[in-house]
Amino acid sequence: MNTYEPDPRRWKALAVSLAAGFMGLLDVSIVNTALPSIQKDLGASSGGIQWVVSGYALAFGLVLVSGGRLGDALGRRRMFLFALAAFVLTSAFAGAAPNETTLIIARLLQGFASGMMTPQNSGMIQDLFRGAERGRAFGMFGATVGISTAVGPVLGGVILAVFGDPEGWRWVFYVNVPIGILAFALALRWLPKPETPPRSLRGEIDFVGIMLLGVAVLGVLLPLIESEQGGLSSLWWLFLVAVVFGFAFVRWERSMVRRGRPPLLDTRLFTGTPGYATGAAVGALYFSGFTGMWLVFAIFFQQGLGYTPLQSGLAVTSFALGSAVSAAIAGRLVSKWGRKLTVTGLVMVIAGMVTVAVLAGQDPGAAAGWWFALPLLVAGVGGGMVISPNTTLTLECVPTSMAGVAGGALQTGQRIGTAIGTVVLASVFHAVLGANGGYPSALTAAMMCAAALTSSALLLAVIELRARRKRRSLTEREDAERAAADSQRG
Repeated sequence: MNTYEPDPRRWKALAVSLAAGFMGLLDVSIVNTALPSIQKDLGASSGGIQWVVSGYALAFGLVLVSGGRLGDALGRRRMFLFALAAFVLTSAFAGAAPNETTLIIARLLQGFASGMMTPQNSGMIQDLFRGAERGRAFGMFGATVGISTAVGPVLGGVILAVFGDPEGWRWVFYVNVPIGILAFALALRWLPKPETPPRSLRGEIDFVGIMLLGVAVLGVLLPLIESEQGGLSSLWWLFLVAVVFGFAFVRWERSMVRRGRPPLLDTRLFTGTPGYATGAAVGALYFSGFTGMWLVFAIFFQQGLGYTPLQSGLAVTSFALGSAVSAAIAGRLVSKWGRKLTVTGLVMVIAGMVTVAVLAGQDPGAAAGWWFALPLLVAGVGGGMVISPNTTLTLECVPTSMAGVAGGALQTGQRIGTAIGTVVLASVFHAVLGANGGYPSALTAAMMCAAALTSSALLLAVIELRARRKRRSLTEREDAERAAADSQRG
């Protein structure tokens, strides 16, 4: 029986892995601020410039599960170093891109590298930490996710302000290079080497499963990502393809388990792991409401009020600050309070969203950024109480041998939720705006929609809270009966 011995370098390993993960998650949103500069400098088309953003998000979401499984099979240290090196190289490639096509290719490759790197973070936390320390580690992970999602527009605006036009946008990508090289050097020193040799790639990797799941995820994400270019009307049939390939994937994975072969994603994670399926659904629904609002805010502030990109980013900074602080604190409390933290956090997020919707209806004009600061701070504090505790509780019963693929599946759901939420909120915003409702009314409608999506996550979190209480009560009863039986035999 293996006994757990804490690695003395575990906190250093966590710091370097989260720093690298921060870069990967940041690149989902930081580029948005630089799009006008990129289009002007490269003479890019509107469709091409959309793919600079959507290509990264698509590639990122496609490989999360596969990257997690590769980490489980080949070793997280090896996969992390490989993916980090690829991310640094592709960042330099993107920064040096001479034209639109090259930049899109670089962004696709950069997304693949980041998607391979991200699930190694949650997998390493599962490997290196136990008990209350694991909650603290996931708290830091949650803070990283929250900050990277919200602070991207601010950092993008700062970089453009420092380096200026027309080629300042290149430093949005170049900034990853020195940070990535430093992270790689520290990772070589601090990430623990695996105790067991890596397993055979051919024997451990389910290539058919990778293909089936890849097509299914592509069928969901591509129409959503291309929605602004008419993707929902022209690519709707891909949703049917996704259903067919998703069904085939589940059947194939079950057959792999029956034959004693290692599956890509063991479906027993969802059917036999307490709390995993519900926790993954809570994460996906929360991300659909939480991340979808950033595009709406950017349109409202920049097009509706004439804010600069930097001013627009700073207007929502209170959410990022609140999320960062509360995620770190919530990680320390999750072992004591459990799902109560998630439920409380979701209530605070909904309250903040509804308050912003009400204030927007009062048409505060150019002072909107100040009006929204406090409710966004409340929502951010609540958001920090959702991400890290939900990740900890969702993965707590997952075997460490499956930690990578479980984390990858969890984050794939979050990417799909992000894509759905962005489409829904942007569609509601533009529908109200197109009906001559004005920017304040459009923001009110979009934020109420975000609150509704988040409320569905709250409902599931309450259901899981009650289920956890029942499981705990049943366990305590079984322990009491076992103790009574032992005392009678004694």
